[in-house]
Amino acid sequence: MAAKYIFVTGGVTSSLGKGIISASLAKLLQARGFSVTIQKFDPYINIDPGTLNPYEHGECYVTEDGAETDLDLGHYERFLNVATSQANNVTTGRIYNHVITQERQGAYLGKTVQVIPHITDEIKRRMLLLGESGEFDIIITEIGGCVGDIESLPFVEAVRQLRWELGVNETCVIHLTLVPYLKAAGELKTKPTQHSVRDLSEAGVQPDILVCRSEYPIPADLRKKIALFCNVKINSVIESLDADTIYDVPLLMRKEKLDERVIGKLKLPHRADPNLDSWKDFLGRLKNPTAEVNIALVGKYVELPDAYKSIIEAFVHAGSANECKVNIKWFQSETINEENVASLLQDKHGVLVAPGFGERGFKGKLEAIKYVRENNIPFLGICLGMQCAAVEFARNVLKLDNAASTEMDPETPHPIIDMMADQKQITQMGGTMRLGAYICELKKGSKAYSIYGKSRISERHRHRYEFNNKYLTDFENAGMMATGINPDTGLVEVIELNNHPWFVAAQYHPELKSTVLNPHPLFVKFVKAAINYTKN
Repeated sequence: MAAKYIFVTGGVTSSLGKGIISASLAKLLQARGFSVTIQKFDPYINIDPGTLNPYEHGECYVTEDGAETDLDLGHYERFLNVATSQANNVTTGRIYNHVITQERQGAYLGKTVQVIPHITDEIKRRMLLLGESGEFDIIITEIGGCVGDIESLPFVEAVRQLRWELGVNETCVIHLTLVPYLKAAGELKTKPTQHSVRDLSEAGVQPDILVCRSEYPIPADLRKKIALFCNVKINSVIESLDADTIYDVPLLMRKEKLDERVIGKLKLPHRADPNLDSWKDFLGRLKNPTAEVNIALVGKYVELPDAYKSIIEAFVHAGSANECKVNIKWFQSETINEENVASLLQDKHGVLVAPGFGERGFKGKLEAIKYVRENNIPFLGICLGMQCAAVEFARNVLKLDNAASTEMDPETPHPIIDMMADQKQITQMGGTMRLGAYICELKKGSKAYSIYGKSRISERHRHRYEFNNKYLTDFENAGMMATGINPDTGLVEVIELNNHPWFVAAQYHPELKSTVLNPHPLFVKFVKAAINYTKN
């Protein structure tokens, strides 16, 4: 059958959870046997989030094919257990860049280039791209921002045109709104939802289904009022209450029959009820832990947890796998020093030093790693966290004075971490790092090999600097082993410390491949090591 298209828009305010609703609906449809994918259209003018500060936009998520994308693609992959790609995230910047490039090449034959039809045609082309592959029954498209924003208007107009072009039963529009509770009045208010739907309707798009975020249950009379004033069927007013965990949302949406409403609107064949047994098993373990650990996350963006979204979710998956509650304790690496490191970390059962860029907080990360190395606390380093582990070892074990990364100290006499050779001539920052999935060979008998249970793995990367192999022999003679190597380049991908219960660091980002149904083995074993540490 030809692919059907679902568009998810938002109103009233941002951060209502369009990505989670999209992923939850996709999970329900996938569990019924449909082939589903999700794409995100973002209204900002950046080409991608790769050059954005994490404080601005949260984590930059990296796909298998090396696309730097919005963090919502992480939710899509974690819920569906299916990889996304470059085609799943499109920004206004990418749209305009393509159209302007075409214009410069004479593709429009001298015509005046305008938002309609040229920008909206390119948006529509990209919206339909995944559906034309023949791989998917259903394409869910999340439109970023809020209806009414100037930036979102071309995307809403493209949706209007597509609904007219494709036909009434080929598309479905789900509009996510807020039904706030006014404490002083003691009641829920529907007016923001009415205004939001009016704005969408004025742009020519009538929603088929309303998903209403609320802190309190929405009674039948209010649902009827919303349906009447927003011109939707009463059974298409879906309640979305605040949940204990985002992983509850598919079950809550199933209870509200969101998937059934979509199937009815799109005239999809009715298949068996969704099989969510494995999902429920995951939730059962998550909510009924038999152990509890405190993990310190040492990073420089800890004021905004979304900067480490995939790491947080990887701990949720690993915690469930171990039937363990993982309490993440946040530490701003700038505040850690030799005097306070013991008091901060001595009662923690594991320490993760997070990825990042730049010199800020670098010294604090080194102090944290020195403490866990000397006190046998389980340690996991990711990307810059691995590079910090190497620099700390060089300074304090190999006694190489002023050893550093050339990112932090270009004049260091001991460049333990140096810029990759193919990065040295690059001047453009966006999309030019080592990005996407690369093969890594693990040494048999190593901790890394025992964690993965195989010698050949593939993991995703995002970095410009690498371990300097000139120092590898000195490291291994002193007990810091390179146990994961890229077979094509010789790049050190994993290091681990002998004579330490659990000290592993990776140049790649394992958190990006952790999903509900396939928790990442590095995180699973790290949490297991933390549990064992609590028993000592």
